[in-house]
Amino acid sequence: MNYNKLSNHKAAQLSYSDAIRLQQKLAKQVITKDVVSKIKNVCAIDVSYKKTTAHCSAVVMDRKSLQQLEAVNTKTHVKYPYIPSFLMLRESEPIFHVLKKLKTAFQLLLVDGNGQLHPRKCGLACYVGIILDIPTIGVAKSQLCGTIKGNFVEIDDKKVGTIIQKRKNKKIFVSVGHKISLRTAVKIVDEMILDNQWQPEPLKIADLNSKNQKLFV
Repeated sequence: MNYNKLSNHKAAQLSYSDAIRLQQKLAKQVITKDVVSKIKNVCAIDVSYKKTTAHCSAVVMDRKSLQQLEAVNTKTHVKYPYIPSFLMLRESEPIFHVLKKLKTAFQLLLVDGNGQLHPRKCGLACYVGIILDIPTIGVAKSQLCGTIKGNFVEIDDKKVGTIIQKRKNKKIFVSVGHKISLRTAVKIVDEMILDNQWQPEPLKIADLNSKNQKLFV
């Protein structure tokens, strides 16, 4: 992956009004079809917080066997408070920082956050996917917006998210980040959820790693 693309990363310097305009612009650039035919390795990223420090963990796994190939952790200073629909301002810098530490190649990125299931159809997963120009899926633990119709979440009568529920009272909301179709995104996420679990294994491990990291700092 060419991390020189991160030289164009400006989210950590934006005002909220500028962020809205950027999201509206990038929403038009999201590709919602399958661009990569072969996905061997999947990377998942999660961020946990302790006061003003963001603890970010990335895990790379083999898509089929779910064997862990690499895991890295980093910590960065938090520049923005948590505000719904502006997660890219808060988490994009920790995410890009941890990705630079990885040595194992991957073809798909799972982000703990929304993709097109977003008020401006450009959540954290869309922003990261577009900046890095890689297939990206948003996997959120709660509903940010939209109307639930069956297993789908719609915005303006368009399906932008799918609900996967493997355990009672535990749902995940899957949406397109970039360069992948919603159908394929749901298929891949679903196949990586182990028995008696409710979220894909790579994200589960990244979540545990980020939380454990902040406990020992």
